Amino acid sequence: MNRYFLTGASGAVGSAIVPMLLGDRNTRVRLLLRAQSDEHLAQRFDEICRYWHLSPDAEARGRLQPMRGDASQPEFGLSAADYAALATDTTHIIHCAASVRMNDTLDYARRSAVGSAQAILALARSLAAKGTLQKVEFVSTVGIAGKRQGLLPERWIDEPRAFHNTYEQSKAEAEELVRAAIELEGLPITVHRPSMVVGDSRDGRIIHFQIFYYICEILSGRRTFGLYPDFGDVKLDVIPVDWVAHEIVSSSRDPHATGRIFHLCSGPERAPRLVDLKQVLRKSFRSHGLPVPMGITIPRRWFGALPRTIGWLLPLRRRRALGTLPIYMDYLADQQDFGNADYLARLAQRGATLPDPASYLPVVLDRYLRRPPLDSASA
Repeated sequence: MNRYFLTGASGAVGSAIVPMLLGDRNTRVRLLLRAQSDEHLAQRFDEICRYWHLSPDAEARGRLQPMRGDASQPEFGLSAADYAALATDTTHIIHCAASVRMNDTLDYARRSAVGSAQAILALARSLAAKGTLQKVEFVSTVGIAGKRQGLLPERWIDEPRAFHNTYEQSKAEAEELVRAAIELEGLPITVHRPSMVVGDSRDGRIIHFQIFYYICEILSGRRTFGLYPDFGDVKLDVIPVDWVAHEIVSSSRDPHATGRIFHLCSGPERAPRLVDLKQVLRKSFRSHGLPVPMGITIPRRWFGALPRTIGWLLPLRRRRALGTLPIYMDYLADQQDFGNADYLARLAQRGATLPDPASYLPVVLDRYLRRPPLDSASA
């Protein structure tokens, strides 16, 4: 029996991983979920099972065990009994939990990324000492490149670099802990660095509309009164959530992936240019009957001043949203390419070919633009 421990089950990647794991009847999965009480835990578990279309009497649901805790806390904030069980028979660990907000304070971002990495590695060491552990999948991000220029290879990054935001910096610091655990302790870990995760390539489904969808609102012009900076040839690397989840699950069952780093991304040849993505987005918004202002390109320094120059004219909620604009614009300003030759080679071994974004972005956008009105706040 394979016994998985998964953090981040309610997030975009984790929620896509669970159904794939449950496809193997020889697999049981413990899910770490934040909850205020046992009753709240049961409620959250019911909600996420509905997302997975698992009825209360479904056989697969019986192979899931929710655990009330916090990935950033020592021993995940679990009760002594729950942690003891976890540290006794777990065979596989998949760590997806993360705060993906770009505007967290550095202290908070570190508690989330570094704190959770420390807890994961402590569990892995305990299981390895017992001879139980088979594999750990550690989900990082291509964002650990920070403001490093040039093609980012699928290897550890030794050179010093600046970062666009606290999310990137804290994830890079967490990777350093993982690197030491691999190189100095020999723990069986694979590091996965996804780029910007979007909805399922087949139907656009995703549990939360996160960073990509906020960027969609910016590129549509609806958040910026139709004003755009000059994007030049800068690209936005995206990857469908189902392709990310499939690779992580596949790696968890492959001992040959141990010690490797894989960039789960479109790569420099497939990633769309922002100027092209902007046109696709504006067309999609219009096709769904949403008004799109006339697009006007202005110098980047003028664009960065928008929150100060027009923010005071807006309602508080829109003013706060506009206030985050410089963070995202700084992230989008640099031309960054992420090498993914090793990931593509793994796909080729399975006879798979990474899809072109042009084939799935219309589906992803259609799903987003058809969402219920209440979901708009999550973008």
